[in-house]
Amino acid sequence: MRLFASSKPMKRRLLPIAFTLLVSYLFAAEPVKQKVDVLGLMKSGAVEYYVNPQSDFHDDPKDVWTLQSDGTLRVSGRAYGYMATRESYRDYHLVIEYKWGEKTWGRRENSARDNGLLVHARGPAGSFGNTYLPSIEAQIIEGGTGDILVLSTKLADGTDITTSATCETTLDTNKQPIWTKGAPRKAFTKGRINWQKRAATWVDKKGFRGPDDVEKPVGEWNRFEVVAQGDTLRYFLNGVLVNEAFDVSPSEGRVLLQTEAAEIFVRRYELWPLGQFERESPATAATSSRPANP
Repeated sequence: MRLFASSKPMKRRLLPIAFTLLVSYLFAAEPVKQKVDVLGLMKSGAVEYYVNPQSDFHDDPKDVWTLQSDGTLRVSGRAYGYMATRESYRDYHLVIEYKWGEKTWGRRENSARDNGLLVHARGPAGSFGNTYLPSIEAQIIEGGTGDILVLSTKLADGTDITTSATCETTLDTNKQPIWTKGAPRKAFTKGRINWQKRAATWVDKKGFRGPDDVEKPVGEWNRFEVVAQGDTLRYFLNGVLVNEAFDVSPSEGRVLLQTEAAEIFVRRYELWPLGQFERESPATAATSSRPANP
């Protein structure tokens, strides 16, 4: 996801803001204790959808997120919004296997293919930029998969919903924060922390690939993992650790899959209890066509 220049709060609220936030604190999430198949939740209708009605296109959610005959999820990209778990989660190992499609739309037709996962999400529907939720993003975008985005917002009644994370960073040649293992830690409540080897020459252009990209070419399957353990987050792409955060707040919340004007396919989308999913080594991940379940 590219950061919005501004994030105007929604004016309509289904529930009083203070009550909504209070409920989220009273019913704290439990650690994941058995595998959660998010595609299975979708099949059973146990997910929620939100599409920004003011975007340049906003298809019906049933046409944006569709399950194919082989069980694969197709996200058409013809909307800006998300598919969200109804439940909140903490302490889990998220695994998603995806590949890019060919289609892109609207003002991003010629831009880098873009999507993302939002974790530790909370707040009223569409309360970040009238499109997403305050959260931590695990970026999925050509050339930038593995970036961390910290999404905070202010609601119409003045309530701040602040997300924060601390990362080990230096500045790249564009003066942008980039994850650098062992570097001094800096706290963030907004902005992006680039993945470890994101190209400083990155441009928002369809098909962009950096010289050190871990993501596979368009049309090939990737495995992206988010390990949420206590107040830490670690991102692995095809078996390679690409980003990390500490002192993450909140450390629980809903899990969202975005739609951002680019077609993407998902064949696996699961939350595992910590320690019960065995990651592949980078070499194995790079050559495997469909990794076996642990």
